[in-house]
Amino acid sequence: MAESGDNLLYGPLTALSEEESMFQAMAREFAANEILPHVQAMDRESAFNHALLDSIFAQGFMGIEVAETYGGSGGSFFQAILAIEEFSHVDASTGVVIDVQNTLVNNALQKWGTEEQKQRYLTRLVRDTLGAYALSEANSGSDAFALTTRAREDGGNFVLNGRKLWITNAREAGLFIVFANVNPDAGYRGITAFLVESGTPGFIVGKKEDKLGIRASSTCELILEDCRVPRANVLGEVGKGYKLAIETLNEGRIGISAQMVGVASGALEGAIRYAQERKQFGKPIAEFQAIQFQLARLATEVEAARLMAYNAARLKDAGLPFLKEAAMAKYFTSDVAERVASECVEVYGGYGFTRDYPAEKFLRDAKIGKIYEGTSFMQLQTIAKIIMGA
Repeated sequence: MAESGDNLLYGPLTALSEEESMFQAMAREFAANEILPHVQAMDRESAFNHALLDSIFAQGFMGIEVAETYGGSGGSFFQAILAIEEFSHVDASTGVVIDVQNTLVNNALQKWGTEEQKQRYLTRLVRDTLGAYALSEANSGSDAFALTTRAREDGGNFVLNGRKLWITNAREAGLFIVFANVNPDAGYRGITAFLVESGTPGFIVGKKEDKLGIRASSTCELILEDCRVPRANVLGEVGKGYKLAIETLNEGRIGISAQMVGVASGALEGAIRYAQERKQFGKPIAEFQAIQFQLARLATEVEAARLMAYNAARLKDAGLPFLKEAAMAKYFTSDVAERVASECVEVYGGYGFTRDYPAEKFLRDAKIGKIYEGTSFMQLQTIAKIIMGA
């Protein structure tokens, strides 16, 4: 099999290099030993365990792709995808915490940040500072560039005013990438990205949403009231925030695909184990052909979803076009996760409808896959434009 460093050039998508295999094993072990014991309590209390967050930082999972120069692991995008999948296999909330950090915040800073910004912020993001990506607003969800948050220049600063909604990691984050429009008359060409630290005067983390799923991951409103941000904290160029947002979200959708693969595989693994233990009519229900065929079909769908997510990630690492594949992966994996999680509840029967087993949590967590970082309808629109040459 031909190889270039740690990147496989040919062979099965699921064939991992030695480094990737070791990294996957480390992520899997961490998920089982460090994350799993906290899952029920975090979901019940709708709060992320701070000690767990410290452990995630300590193990290097918050700076997977960040260059070693800034204290990161110097790994690949594919390795980040492996970690997101393994974490989501036991808890989708933890999966999305590292997803936003690695595929959105860190990637945006690495690609668009100045050297001073990287030295100041990337070094913290890999060590102890959680990041958040603040694009969405109450009236600009799928139409993300209809945002109303404004930024006006005032000397060497920009003054930001507006509100953001549905911001992941907001409660625990120390750094936010906030999108605001410096020239509304120019439409999306006025959108600019700013690096805003928590505690900045005029920057308020508001109400925490009470969600159906991924409850341990905080999702909050942000309020900006005459929030002064130094010009040095503009990420990228003034007026180029739309380009930054598009490019990072395209990568982020692969991360969500990995999260959904993890959710689906976690739900299926539990259902298979339960079917082998649960007895009816004198034998395990796994011996009934109806259950066998149901599980076999779900396993096939999970494998297909994994292949789509891995393919998109491999394309991204290879520097090849991946927009269509990322949209397809996001659309397909979220659909599979919801369906697999739902049918796995049925395998458990009445027990699946209770919180005594993890099946119902997987189902609650799966639903978000069709909504955030571009709804399923938006993915279909993107796919349609590409295949029709629009």
